[in-house]
Amino acid sequence: MTRIVARSGAVYAEEAPEPELLPGHVLVRTEYSAISPGTELDMIRRSGERPVVLGYNAVGIVERAGDGVTELKPGQRVACYGAPYVHHASRIAVPVNLTAPVPDGVAPEEAAFAGLGAIAIHALRVADLRFGESAVVVGLGLLGHLTCQIAAAAACPVVGYDLNAERAAKLSACGVPLAVSTRADLEAALADITGGDGADAVLLCAGGDGQELIDASFGWVRDRGKIVLVGNVTANFSRGLMFQKEAQVLVSRAGGPGRYDARYERDNLDYPVGYVRWTEGRNMREYIRLLAEGRISVKPLIGAVYPAARAQEAYGACAGSATAGTLFRYD
Repeated sequence: MTRIVARSGAVYAEEAPEPELLPGHVLVRTEYSAISPGTELDMIRRSGERPVVLGYNAVGIVERAGDGVTELKPGQRVACYGAPYVHHASRIAVPVNLTAPVPDGVAPEEAAFAGLGAIAIHALRVADLRFGESAVVVGLGLLGHLTCQIAAAAACPVVGYDLNAERAAKLSACGVPLAVSTRADLEAALADITGGDGADAVLLCAGGDGQELIDASFGWVRDRGKIVLVGNVTANFSRGLMFQKEAQVLVSRAGGPGRYDARYERDNLDYPVGYVRWTEGRNMREYIRLLAEGRISVKPLIGAVYPAARAQEAYGACAGSATAGTLFRYD
C-alpha cells in the first residue's frame, strides 16, 4: 500500500505493508484523506531522520471486518478519524469506535474531514453553549470555519474573526453572516448580538503565543464566560483580567472522550452512553449527520485534490493558501 510520510522537513509517498486487522477493527480502502494544515505542517517542520506518518482524517470503503465487528459490513462507506490508525494511506485498519457510516447523500470528499468536524464539535461542547448563547471564534482556517458553521447550525449567534479578510469573506459566503477581519468590526458585531454583555464563550482556533489574544478575549467574553483553547495557542494570559470576569480558561482536547485511551481506540471498548454522552466517535457521527441534513457544507472550502505521488506539492500549496481544504485521492 501507499502512505505519505515526512522526514527531515520533506514529504514523500512510500510503499508499506498492509496494516494488521485487529479484533473490533475494519480494513478500509481509502478514497480520500484530508490534510489538517495546522497539525501536519507543524509535524513536517519538526520531522527528523525517522519518518513520521502524516494525517488523521479519511473516508473509504470497508473491505474486511475483524473479529467481533457486527456494525459495519464490507462495501460500506465510512469516515475515519484518529492517528495512529487513520493517516494518509491507501489502506487503513481502523477501530469501529473511530468510524462513522456515510450515507449515500453525503459526498465522500466532505466526509473525509470528519476528524476536524469532531474536533470542532467537541470544542463547542467544552464551551457548553446552549441554544441561543453566543460565541466568538478566532481563527478561520478549516477548524475555525467548521466551528462557526456548526455553532450557527445549533442556533448559537456566532462571530468569526480572522485578520485575513479572504478567510472572513469565505465564511460569509458559506452562510455565517458575522465574519470580520478587524478588531473594531468584531467588537461592534459583538455589542450588537449580546447587547453589550459579551459573548458566552470565545473559542481560539488560532495558534502561536496566546498572551495578547487571550487577554483580548477577556474583553470579549461576558462575566463568568469561557475561553476555550482549541488551536495550538500557548496559555499565557493576565490573571488580573481573568479575575475581573471570573472567567474560565479551558482546553479542548482533540475530538472528545476516548481520544488517546487505548481501551477505547485500540481495544474498541465504547463508553456507556449513560455515563459519557459524547465520545469522539459520536461527535464524528454528528458531523456526518450535519452534512447529510445540509446544515453545514465543506465543499466551498475544498481547493485541490492531489494523488499521493504529489504530496510535497500538496503541502506546499496548503501552506500558501488562506482558505483551501486539501485532499489526497487514492485510486
